[in-house]
Amino acid sequence: MAAEGPATRRVQVAEYPRLLKLKEMFNSKFGSIPKFYVRAPGRVNIIGEHIDYCGYSVLPIAIEQDMLIAVEPVTHTIQLANTNSLDFSTSANNIQIDKTKPVWHNYFLCGFKGIQVSQLMRRKLAVGRLETSPPSSGLSSSSALVCCAGLVTLTVPGKELSLVELAEICAKSERYIGTEGGGMDQSISFLAEEGTAKLIEFSPLRATDVKLPSGAVFVIANSCVEMNKAATSYFNIRVTECRLAAKLLAKYKNLPWDEVLRLEEVQARLGVSLEDMLLTTEDALHPEPYSPEEICRCLEISLEQLRTQILSPNTQDVLHFKLYQRAKHVYSEAARVLRFKNLCEEAPDNVVQLLGEIMNQSHASCRDMYECSCPELDWLVDVCRQFGAEGSRLTGAGWGGCTVSIVPADKLPSFLANVQEAYYQRSDGSSVPQTPSVFATKPGGGALVFLE
Repeated sequence: MAAEGPATRRVQVAEYPRLLKLKEMFNSKFGSIPKFYVRAPGRVNIIGEHIDYCGYSVLPIAIEQDMLIAVEPVTHTIQLANTNSLDFSTSANNIQIDKTKPVWHNYFLCGFKGIQVSQLMRRKLAVGRLETSPPSSGLSSSSALVCCAGLVTLTVPGKELSLVELAEICAKSERYIGTEGGGMDQSISFLAEEGTAKLIEFSPLRATDVKLPSGAVFVIANSCVEMNKAATSYFNIRVTECRLAAKLLAKYKNLPWDEVLRLEEVQARLGVSLEDMLLTTEDALHPEPYSPEEICRCLEISLEQLRTQILSPNTQDVLHFKLYQRAKHVYSEAARVLRFKNLCEEAPDNVVQLLGEIMNQSHASCRDMYECSCPELDWLVDVCRQFGAEGSRLTGAGWGGCTVSIVPADKLPSFLANVQEAYYQRSDGSSVPQTPSVFATKPGGGALVFLE
């Protein structure tokens, strides 16, 4: 059991307060001692929002906030408990994932089901939410749980996969919950390394180190507006709009549009630059929303074909789609990712202001073209810029959750204090009940199995 691989570390649990506390809680709940522990980090996406599922590179870091699970293998049944005193149990041979209820245990079941171990064993598990990423905050706590579950399921029978294989499996696994994500969250959770950001590229999946400027700090601030992307159709509508935009652009360029699913595929098939794709978008798509009927006319298909072959189940009743705006955001954001990476490589310690400008442009595009911001996020971004951030933007799916700001290191103490007071203090002197609300972070390591 628990074969040692690249994601395995032997530790003395007594030397790690969080593991020791989780061990004690597990023993209190189940009357036994865990055989091993698994952790997977949350992430903050520095630049590259809503483009991974379109095939484009992103630039995230893993954060120190993480998900911890203590594990004891037994037989036939999955027993889950978390430190918020919520329990769940189900048969390991009959995994049912309710897409209408994106609650915590369903994310574990996604990872468990995705690994598809040939001989399933019963597991007792305590899901540790000690110092974890705040739920529904855009720091990918749900994906961290999926990754934890995948690593648990693989570790129990002593199986091994590469970190890339694990990331790809867990990315697909989370779609069981109904979210058509692109794989950034799971990739950085497994492939992260301490001290460096990663340029995550897809098809094939690969990660390249990106050195962030030493004179700046990245600060996460929680808007305290919760948004679970699986709980609404907002996220999947954007995925569908990008898919439709790709097909209409391919049709405009006389490509086999029925073979195209992602905006990156159009660029690759044409062999042109991102700037050329932005010009093509201006020529081929109009800013006014498209009705399903107009899309059918453009593609020369029936409404039934559109609904059954292209639209996802929770987008079949959508009355209009904004294709021009979504394509404009994706192609311009993909270019911003490459510009950000190149600046870090060219002069990593002298480009903080330029990197901040790119982050500001990203937020404007997310707000205006992709429409995935909200008033609280916009206000928080303004507050962060007012008190010293060179750049600030929403991070994660949006519609709530967190911002990420690039702040000169010498301004950090005053920045934290001023943002805390300006955004989180209420008029009656009380604070928004969210901890931590604003904090600096640095690139952390990836998912691990801890063995005693």
